[in-house]
Amino acid sequence: MNNWVALIITFTAILGFLRLMDFFAHRGWIESRLSRKIIHIGTGPIFVLCWLLFDNTPAARWMAALVPFAITVQFALIGFGILKDEASVKAMSRTGDPKEILRGPLYYGIAFVLMTIIFWKDSPVGVIALMMMCGGDGIADVVGRNIKSPKLPWSREKTVAGSLAVFLGGWVLAVLVVLIYGYSGVSGFSAADSLFSIAIIAFGVMLVESLPFKDVDNLTTTLMAVILGSFFF
Repeated sequence: MNNWVALIITFTAILGFLRLMDFFAHRGWIESRLSRKIIHIGTGPIFVLCWLLFDNTPAARWMAALVPFAITVQFALIGFGILKDEASVKAMSRTGDPKEILRGPLYYGIAFVLMTIIFWKDSPVGVIALMMMCGGDGIADVVGRNIKSPKLPWSREKTVAGSLAVFLGGWVLAVLVVLIYGYSGVSGFSAADSLFSIAIIAFGVMLVESLPFKDVDNLTTTLMAVILGSFFF
């Protein structure tokens, strides 16, 4: 497919998904905390699967990276109050404070820009790292708040159920996307050969996510996945 067409499709898919969640949150159909997590979990896989629409020319990764870059710039403008977007603030913040977008959501976008440019389709490491952030870190809060389980001794705001969700969610989503890439014929992607390696990466991400640091999980989980992934791929 022509890269410009692929870029337009990717922008349309991502912005359509974000606007839909913004609309639901703004109407009060879903809670802002839940919409924030749906955006966190769903945006990544949509974007990464859209990579398959691009060819393998050197410019392709840079064109694809324009999508998270543009959205990250938008997040920054909203967070600094330069751009007014109440629907986005309601969908992506916990308390309705635009400055919250300058933390988790902004780091989320930065991680996607870097993984796209650095790894692209050349290695499973970037894809796995992003899926760990989306499926692992993204689902932890949802599970932790809805399933009663003991608190972690070293991180009293996090639970055993939430940590297990990080492991399982990250592992399942990473394996699924690697499987799709493998079936699409992308070299170096094989879910069957990567099950154990991805499990080890998911375990490391789970440990990092369990640490008592606020608002930096999008960076720390991605970094841990990259470090571990570099040993296996």
